[in-house]
Amino acid sequence: MKNTYLLFIFITALSSNLFAGNKSTPPNIILIFCDDLGYADLSSYGSLWNQTPEVDQMAVEGVRFTDFYAGAPVCSPSRAGLMTGCYARRVDLDLDQNNAWVLFPKAKKGINPEETILPEALKKAGYSTAIIGKWHLGDQPEFLPINHGFDYWFGLPYSNDMGIEKENIPLLPVMQNEKVIGVINQKSESEMSTLTERYTEEALNWIGKNKKKPFFLYLAHTMPHNPVAARKQFHRKTNHSKKGFGASVAEISWSTGEILNYLKQEGLAKNTLVIFTSDNGGQPYWGASNGILKGNKGQTFEGGIRVPCIAWWPGRIEPGTTCNSTASVLDFYSTFTALANLNINDSLKRDGTDISDYLFNPAKIREARPFFYWHVGYLQAVRYGDWKLNLLGRFSKEEQQNILKSTYGHTVFPDNIELYNLCSDPGEKTNVADKNPEIVAQIQKLAEKEISALGEWTNKGPEVRKTIYIDSPEILLK
Repeated sequence: MKNTYLLFIFITALSSNLFAGNKSTPPNIILIFCDDLGYADLSSYGSLWNQTPEVDQMAVEGVRFTDFYAGAPVCSPSRAGLMTGCYARRVDLDLDQNNAWVLFPKAKKGINPEETILPEALKKAGYSTAIIGKWHLGDQPEFLPINHGFDYWFGLPYSNDMGIEKENIPLLPVMQNEKVIGVINQKSESEMSTLTERYTEEALNWIGKNKKKPFFLYLAHTMPHNPVAARKQFHRKTNHSKKGFGASVAEISWSTGEILNYLKQEGLAKNTLVIFTSDNGGQPYWGASNGILKGNKGQTFEGGIRVPCIAWWPGRIEPGTTCNSTASVLDFYSTFTALANLNINDSLKRDGTDISDYLFNPAKIREARPFFYWHVGYLQAVRYGDWKLNLLGRFSKEEQQNILKSTYGHTVFPDNIELYNLCSDPGEKTNVADKNPEIVAQIQKLAEKEISALGEWTNKGPEVRKTIYIDSPEILLK
């Protein structure tokens, strides 16, 4: 009897140690980042046009976020938020050198070499790191991903509508690490339509070569950013009136399925966290849909910055769950480094927080925390719990002109600040500021504190970490 009891104790202890080991083993992390995918462009988020069965199955097997935000309503600042865990304003990437809203080819500024961005942090935990796809955080050598912690890069340095004119042909450089290995004609649908397939092949090949140690793969799709393109077989998978857009979304879904299936086949799924999301809201003019949300890409209405987000991790995330807590790409830095068992003690202020508990306990009711809608140098709105304070009504005529110069699409400036309850009114239709003066005052204090720390427009606040400028930048295509 005594021997049986000792055997029971031994087996229990062994099982406990094994469980603790599995729990502390750093997971592989794959972040699938779309470009300009709208809130309602997936079937699982209400699309009636686009067929996205692979991503929808990912939602069935994982957790779907309803109130998830990009880092900004446009490309470069959103990606800066992802890589640093900070609002782009804090790391001096909310405006380019000409006060435009994104970085263009031959940009004088880019991601600060002094920042320890996400892949650099994960490398400290022994991760292999790769970016497949679009970078858009500076195209000078000092800013390229291969010099910021990524072991491997294959893709484009900026958006696919930024081709360099050569003999009246806009050409996009295809990069492998620090070298240009080819070009794509921006106006050639047949050339552009190869990108999603090439990215997928590169991603699978890289995973295969690096699957024996923890890895971080940042798969940053070029699509469905305009000019959209997809292989012909995906045009049959959409009834969208703008076939190119719907087809590009369908092909991204196919790509996601290829990656998830590979993880399952190779026995990697149970130790791999995969997240699927977008860099900002969609632009309906090009074919995107933000559903019932107001506004579009380039605006701080919900349609410009609230995006779909699905997390998948078999055995760790309960299938078919939903998280209604507010979260954003700013949280990935703290979340991924926490899962990697990293203790970040560089004393730098970051705006995101560890949301791993959101993945494992999605239905938990959490305390409100503010989310600040920074865009083109100005704090334009604040969300706190279910409440959103629209600050567009506070700007002077001069400030309105600064915003309009750098804003994609028409913006109507109200006469006063506005308050919306996003739980009951996600379309921001009914201003309830007059009925809730105490909530307005509470959120205004949060806004004032944020502006005091980070400043606005060209006035950099004391907490802004200024990046470097390149005196004589050169284009990648000579």
